[in-house]
Amino acid sequence: MSASCSRTPSTASTASTAHAADQAIEKDENVHFEKAWADPESGTVYCLSEAPSADAVRRIHERAGHPAEEVHEVPFSV
Repeated sequence: MSASCSRTPSTASTASTAHAADQAIEKDENVHFEKAWADPESGTVYCLSEAPSADAVRRIHERAGHPAEEVHEVPFSV
């Protein structure tokens, strides 16, 4: 599991559009974006995904036009 974060001006509409762009090409890297959250005041967008690596998540975000500033691999859940 990976969590990614980017900081760009965001509204509910732009965050939704960005999430859809990720989902449109996620299979190319065997990534599945499960959910995204956005804070319009700070411009921070968080994504939760299943992926083979943090690099795969980075590549999808970059190709979709909104590179992630941070990607953290999460080794397990509780």
